[in-house]
Amino acid sequence: MPSKTPSPYSNPWSKTLTVASAADRKAPLTYTRPSGREARTASAPALELDWFVEVLMRRMMPKNGNQQSVQWMNGLSAALPRTRPIYRQLVALVEGGIARGEVPPGFRLPPERDLARRLRVSRATVVSAYRELEARGLLRGYVGRGTFVSAKPDAGSAPFAWRGKMSAAALNSNDTTVRDLVSAAADPALVSLAAGVPALDCFPTAAFQHAMNDVLGKHAAVAWRHGPTEGLPAFRAALAERFGGDPEHILVIAGAQQGLDLLARCLIDPGDAVIVDRPGYLGAIQSFRTAGARLVGWDIAGADLDELEELMLRYRPKLLYTNPTHHNPTGYTMPIRYRVPIVEDDTYRELALGAPAPPPLFKLDDAHRVVIRVNSFSKMLAPGLRLGWISAVRPIVEQLSLIKQQVDPHTQNLSQLVVCELIGRGVFDRHVATIKAEHRRRRDAMVGALRQHVPAGALRFDVPDGGMYLWCQLQPGVRARAVQDHARRESVMVVTGEPFYVDQGGADRLRICYTSQPPERADRAARTLARSIAAAAREDPAAPTRLV
Repeated sequence: MPSKTPSPYSNPWSKTLTVASAADRKAPLTYTRPSGREARTASAPALELDWFVEVLMRRMMPKNGNQQSVQWMNGLSAALPRTRPIYRQLVALVEGGIARGEVPPGFRLPPERDLARRLRVSRATVVSAYRELEARGLLRGYVGRGTFVSAKPDAGSAPFAWRGKMSAAALNSNDTTVRDLVSAAADPALVSLAAGVPALDCFPTAAFQHAMNDVLGKHAAVAWRHGPTEGLPAFRAALAERFGGDPEHILVIAGAQQGLDLLARCLIDPGDAVIVDRPGYLGAIQSFRTAGARLVGWDIAGADLDELEELMLRYRPKLLYTNPTHHNPTGYTMPIRYRVPIVEDDTYRELALGAPAPPPLFKLDDAHRVVIRVNSFSKMLAPGLRLGWISAVRPIVEQLSLIKQQVDPHTQNLSQLVVCELIGRGVFDRHVATIKAEHRRRRDAMVGALRQHVPAGALRFDVPDGGMYLWCQLQPGVRARAVQDHARRESVMVVTGEPFYVDQGGADRLRICYTSQPPERADRAARTLARSIAAAAREDPAAPTRLV
């Protein structure tokens, strides 16, 4: 069978490209979307990548003369002029292809990493280009599916340059990890081990419905009107009685993430140093970074008090943020003797699966009253409630409430009233006991499945005694992002370790949420991860070959 004649634009970095004529350069390229068996073949993504790169290269060919030769040996960054950023020129190339109809609506663009490798540019360049095109409405990204052309631009008007109008803080808020995790958790087609979600199928729906009906029957006027910014007095009293503290020292919030944002607004000025767990909760990292903080990582697992004191002296931080009990993402619990408190994220305290957790720092801080405690019902009940609270001394609560009223005059009254009923009726405590038993079952199922299907040494982790996560380390030479990409193609979502570090780190780490999926899905997830690790090992020559 004769071999197919290669396109003169294929493999642009391996040879000299010859343009037959200016007319040839202007000839349209057509794309036929594969379907059926062709679409399912392993070569389909590679063919689409070749075709897409060919479109870009044709736009960059010389406009004059026949039989002109162009050297592309050094990649896109060498071929394009330096008059403006490379990512903007890539935006113009893709936008032009869409405008001319060469890149049709519905076309799936190559993965960022694959296109960056072919064009010999950084992945950040491709990411910036894709995001700019999404902002212009030309592309649409879907978690687990890819990035697609959404529509042709309006030929009669140029898109408004919104990026030029955005603040520096907004432009620096470019980490999509949290948004992607939440989107993946909401997609029923995905087995999401990424977002931290409790066993929602254990949620006391009937009891919640009954409590809500009673609330609307007795307190409908309160439920639908504005409420105090600090929270309803009855709910604050219920929180103080169940979790400890003084009702006057409690501020009700729409989840722990809002609490961290309020604390950042209240306590941090641009340039202030903030010490955070390393690794630590990515939502806290994002909030503090957006506030302009200089983030300093402290090894939470090592819990080295001497190191912490050295960091305190060197950086003079404005605050210390720590998640000391069933830490996210590691599941680690810090011994009491090593704790140096300020902002205590206590979200996972109720989810102990072994021995009871040590007392919260907030209760131990009788002398100095410097601990600010953040908590949420997202992990204990459901994230959809968007309900949590901050415990602190009265001056901090008052200042936080003044800041909160600017963006959120009050937290939803109905949720406060219903959860108040659930606490008072004992439903909440019974539910916590139920999900702890179910979480233990799911943890054991995931641990067993991983040990059964993933080769020894390929994925190392400690079995946590609480929380929601397995904090896993991959074997040397295997990149977590490559494993994530391969697993996503099989509709299994995990999150890499990089977003949990304020500095370089986490490239060999995966966080697996074992609570979000029923035990019967653990086997599928583990098999997928085993295949993904093997595929990632084949991509990297430094990885051991025994997994291949």
